[in-house]
Amino acid sequence: MRLLIHLRRLIWPSVLLLVSAGLVIFDQDVEPRVGLSLRLPGGVVGCLAAAWLGSRLFGLFADRRRRDKRPYPRLFRDLVAVLLFFAAIVASAALLLEQGLLGALAGSSLILAVLGFAIRNVVADTLSGIALGVEAPYRIGDWVDIEQVARGKVIEIGWRTTRVLTLDSTYMILPNSQIARRRIINYSAPKPQYRAQLSLKLAHEVPVDAAKEMILKAVGEARLIQTEPAPDVRVQELGSDGNSYAVRFWLSRFERDVDCRDELLSLIDCAMRKAKVPTPRMQIEMNRPRGKAMLPVDHETEVARIFGNPPAGLAVTHKYPPGALRGGHLRRGRRGGRSPAISPS
Repeated sequence: MRLLIHLRRLIWPSVLLLVSAGLVIFDQDVEPRVGLSLRLPGGVVGCLAAAWLGSRLFGLFADRRRRDKRPYPRLFRDLVAVLLFFAAIVASAALLLEQGLLGALAGSSLILAVLGFAIRNVVADTLSGIALGVEAPYRIGDWVDIEQVARGKVIEIGWRTTRVLTLDSTYMILPNSQIARRRIINYSAPKPQYRAQLSLKLAHEVPVDAAKEMILKAVGEARLIQTEPAPDVRVQELGSDGNSYAVRFWLSRFERDVDCRDELLSLIDCAMRKAKVPTPRMQIEMNRPRGKAMLPVDHETEVARIFGNPPAGLAVTHKYPPGALRGGHLRRGRRGGRSPAISPS
């Protein structure tokens, strides 16, 4: 049934091509009866009919799925049709102007060069759209992350632009040339399932084994992530201000990413508070040289000069009185002296 539908699409182009071929071949027999030569109109119609039939045949071939069960993109089929009709128009112009093929190509190339310079940005977007259509890094319905441009669901792919619906339901129209220059991450290919991870930092006081056990127990209560493959926890770094952990888990669809992260972080925070896990603190040591005592005002001035404007979220807590410092300057170091502790506020 489907084959008959495709064959019906080939009837009219084939009939038109046969009629034009008959006019060209039997022109000597038809001319005395009609009173004029139909060879030139038959040649023009034959060129257009051949392009029409060729585009229909390629469409029939493209509708059949390839080995990976992904059809050829529509943009690629449209490109083939445009090339075929462009060749037919050039051949028709050569027949009408009674020029050779090289002369017709030279004239059309000059016109195309002028038009291409005038609309070079549109041409760049169109050529990039053709490249994206041929390579097919994403399809309609895929969730993609275009580096520093957009992150969302592809809802339409055109010749010049691609339309993306973000997680905030924002409709974005992106030029294809801008997309072609960026790194593209497709979260829906080859399968919609993918693995994500969270980064955590815990204090040194918590042993690595106990931290991993506590995190895994909290993650096991999550309902939105996949249980198979099972989530896991890996140590990333044993740093000076705490140990870093990576919580890895699998998602069934990208649109659940935000909700899954919210659920996991909430469960881990609840588990840390029940276990009374201390928050990681940044430790900075300040040594004082031996000498005369420093006035409190000079001490505060020197601290402000060294630390400047502290980063947001950090507070300085002194563990020694300012008058206990001696000397004219403060230095950072690891040996001797008493140190202030800097902790998140």
